Amino acid sequence: MRLTGLRSYLSYEWFGVSAPFDPTCRLVTSPFFSPPSLGALRLLFAVYSLVTTITVLVFESVRFHDGSSFFSYFTDLSYIGLVAYLWASSIQTIAFVLRGQKAYPLQKWPRILQLLHVLLYTTITIFPIIVTVVFWALLASSSTFSTRYSAWSNISQHVMNSSFALFEILLTNAGPSPWSHVVPCLVLFACYLGVAYITHATQGFYTYSFLDPSVQRRLLAAYIIGMGVGYCILFTIVKGICTLRCRLVSPSGLDPSEQVQSEALEEWEHIDVNQTKESSGSEA
Repeated sequence: MRLTGLRSYLSYEWFGVSAPFDPTCRLVTSPFFSPPSLGALRLLFAVYSLVTTITVLVFESVRFHDGSSFFSYFTDLSYIGLVAYLWASSIQTIAFVLRGQKAYPLQKWPRILQLLHVLLYTTITIFPIIVTVVFWALLASSSTFSTRYSAWSNISQHVMNSSFALFEILLTNAGPSPWSHVVPCLVLFACYLGVAYITHATQGFYTYSFLDPSVQRRLLAAYIIGMGVGYCILFTIVKGICTLRCRLVSPSGLDPSEQVQSEALEEWEHIDVNQTKESSGSEA
């Protein structure tokens, strides 16, 4: 019986992949824009973000000969995730329009791809905001706007990234992400520490000064714990905003996957209560 309850926690439904997947087409619609307009906006954002990524990579490689460290920065990695989601969501939205606004391809794809899509959605609503806050609070300096290139690249990667995230949070029907996404996305976030210290071991520098133990000493642990706590708080805030938006302006309310999680939790509690009663009865 306990295994049955455990399986409900590890099921696709628990992670926000309902069957059928997204029956109300929330991922490709908006309460404020028509599907064609939403598809066009997402495609515009996707093209801009991809051009930004390629331009930064090429410029850093040619001008500063620093292209080898491009994939060492959380800013660039999270921006690549944002690019991937914008392209995926724009293509799905355009396909939804071309199919008469009745269905879109992801609904028929393997469930593992559906799971990866909703997890990617969760990361792009959290990570860009973390990047923006950390950059402007700890890393920005007088050189941030010293040249046209640095001004443009910093605005694109440290301001517009959060603008794209807020667009998905506030102006689409997607979300809210289920609570089950907290742990896997936090683990992914924590894995960046490995990337940062591998970069130091292989290339001889710390991507971010606050990760240097020789400089921060005891503050390093505080920074790391603070990042984790900040992630959890931000996840809760974003989930609350999406939930409020769904209840106020979305036509179909909360996604069925939210109800699945509640039912799974009730089933788990019901199993525990029954097992307690059975144990008490056998002892008697």
